[in-house]
Amino acid sequence: MQNISVTVIRKLLQGVLVSGSEHWFVKHAIYYNRHDLTQKNTLMFINKSESINWKEIDHKGPSLVISDKPLSELKNAFENTTVIQVKSTLQAYWKFIEYYRGLFDIPVVALTGTCGKTTTKEMIKHIASKDWNVQASVSSKNEPRQSLPYLTGIDKTTKAAVFELGLGNTGNIKHQCMIYKPTIGIITNIGVHHLDGCKNLEGYIKAKSEILEGLSEDGTLIINGDDENTKKVPLHKFKGKIITIGVQQHADYKASNIEFTNNGMKFILQVSNEKYTIFVPGYGEHQVYNALAAIAAIKEMGVSIQTAISRLKTFKPMARHLEFSTGLGESTIIDDTWTNNPTSVEAALKVLDTIGKDKKIILILGDIKRLGLFEEKYHREIGSMVAQRDVQMLITIGKRAEDIAAQAKKDGTTAEVHIFKDVTGVLEILKPKLDKDTIVLIKGPMSSRSMIEFANQLKEK
Repeated sequence: MQNISVTVIRKLLQGVLVSGSEHWFVKHAIYYNRHDLTQKNTLMFINKSESINWKEIDHKGPSLVISDKPLSELKNAFENTTVIQVKSTLQAYWKFIEYYRGLFDIPVVALTGTCGKTTTKEMIKHIASKDWNVQASVSSKNEPRQSLPYLTGIDKTTKAAVFELGLGNTGNIKHQCMIYKPTIGIITNIGVHHLDGCKNLEGYIKAKSEILEGLSEDGTLIINGDDENTKKVPLHKFKGKIITIGVQQHADYKASNIEFTNNGMKFILQVSNEKYTIFVPGYGEHQVYNALAAIAAIKEMGVSIQTAISRLKTFKPMARHLEFSTGLGESTIIDDTWTNNPTSVEAALKVLDTIGKDKKIILILGDIKRLGLFEEKYHREIGSMVAQRDVQMLITIGKRAEDIAAQAKKDGTTAEVHIFKDVTGVLEILKPKLDKDTIVLIKGPMSSRSMIEFANQLKEK
């Protein structure tokens, strides 16, 4: 965080100094009870309804408390704590955020989408970090409450920032964009997810569309031109620059001649009248889309396409994102336990369509969560996808996933089908099937620790 004097903060927030000294600098900022207080020189916003552990705050001092609590509750004798009273903690919070974000004139990328957000973000970071100090959200930790710490992670040495936007409910993306004020936005794709918080697919698309108003007026929006649900986003409301990426349709960044090669994908990129040969580590057409979005963003950030292509070759695919390993019985284990939704399941099955030719395919599929009233519908659709393929064995784990098995049977799958409540007993029926000609795809929700551990067990030779 850029160091800011307490005097500047008091004047900015038009607050009243209740106690303590204002002749020191703040180096961290949190919202009390939403973030852990771990460091000295921390500014914290505290609502009037919240209880305060003054001893803890003072122990971690010097500390700065900003609150709209009554004066009688804010007076204290602690020597390491400065207290400033404001009329509204919430208004003070947003005023501080606006001030802090305004200190930096750098490219800020914000990403949303059902799949590919984290990988695309990491690709952008990988490319840009060779020259710049890049502030980025950590892994897929994209909850709105993380936004303040991520924003204040920017300081005077930061040359660019890239943040993943989390969506659990309507309004989440709008909230995060108000904090980050992104100059570049990316919608990787829009599938089906978080229908419990957005009610239905239309609500989910609307929630994703919040990024339009969150971008600066002269900002850039990068979208997947092939994605049908993205076409339902009201792009006419956006007055900035729109860049399309694609494989099927005409696009500003278009990929063709896509090939599966050793450990990754090779394709031809066409931008205007220029053509480039690209290799990106990681399997699947979806990885091509991720690379296209990353290259388009990096170009907008001021890095050449050739430089991006060169650096992308050394990108290391993320763990548990279609991660290939040689496992039990010399079988090929594909660990895709990072996330689980209909879009990512379909992407994984498409990878198997290519690399699984002349192999015995075993699918281990877990529950898909956060589908609200549409749980049965989308689990059954996956069952139909499975039934269309030559699969030796289908194993479902979890109550919701039973509908995958039921629909696959109904549609006439030739696979041997097994239904389990949890991973107990799965290895016993699986182990005799594992050999060098077998590929096992295991896919489940990241919240399922048991499936993650089971995937690790399969990867142990």
